[in-house]
Amino acid sequence: MLDIRRIALICEFARRGSIAATAAALGYSASAVSQQLAVLEREAGAVLLDRTSRSAELTDAGWRLVEHGKHILSMVEAAESDLSAHAGTPSGRVVVTAFPTGAVAFAPALTRLLRRHGELALRLRQTRPGHGIREVESGETDIALIDDWQGRLGDLDGHSALAAVPLLTDPMVLVVPRRHPVADPAVPVDLMALKDEPWMVTPEGEPSREAVERLLAGVGGPPPVAWEFEGLGTILGLVGRGIGIAAVPALALAGGTRGIAVRRLPGEPIERYLYAVARKSAVRRPSVAAMLRALRAAARYLAADLGHLNTSFPAVRDGK
Repeated sequence: MLDIRRIALICEFARRGSIAATAAALGYSASAVSQQLAVLEREAGAVLLDRTSRSAELTDAGWRLVEHGKHILSMVEAAESDLSAHAGTPSGRVVVTAFPTGAVAFAPALTRLLRRHGELALRLRQTRPGHGIREVESGETDIALIDDWQGRLGDLDGHSALAAVPLLTDPMVLVVPRRHPVADPAVPVDLMALKDEPWMVTPEGEPSREAVERLLAGVGGPPPVAWEFEGLGTILGLVGRGIGIAAVPALALAGGTRGIAVRRLPGEPIERYLYAVARKSAVRRPSVAAMLRALRAAARYLAADLGHLNTSFPAVRDGK
């Protein structure tokens, strides 16, 4: 009979692509991983890995077992969730990953909301762009906060084992130093007049950078030499010091607005959509269900808080 722990191991190998990477992710030695995969081959009665002196790749039989393994592990998790759902009290650790501004914005509210669940532990950590869904699928994390600039994540095409819970609709806003002329709400925001200002943006390929390029496309595009900085928090800090101006998602302002003024951008709003993504097989588990409720409550709190920052500020909407 196939051992479920070894099935989980070969699924991890399929995600990582090498024995060394699998061992590093799981905290095992490479030789231990190799030995366990060899035992799995004997259990399966088939060659699962094509090994050379330097590498190993899944065979066709190996890939077939991985596909079966995904379904098996999902069913096991669903069974665990069903049983624990009747236990009632949320307990244990829930791992939540988030993009940087999401982690900063949600952490304080989640800490307050979870105080009533004394047996529930939250581990919140940042993750790289594009990795959240993959980490939920692999079981590395229970819930991922995802920002979607295209408005398509709610469908989760190609990810039938996952569920997406809408949290927020987060508009881009203009941020300028407090002494900038446009900081005055009586002064209209004219992007054409602002196009030669020192705009600060995130590096090429970042979603917020692409949103700024869309914003400025109608006035000739962004300046040829833009100030590039890693992290929206860094950009906001520099705007507050009078270095330049920027367009950022409103949620980035949850970390503070010292030294800056916030203005609504003209024209059709550019928005991103925030979701909490979890495995369908896990959402009935009391700990995961409690965390999803806390995330929805935190989103409502943030929507109300950010919506009152400034009379000219466009309200962040909760994702009901």
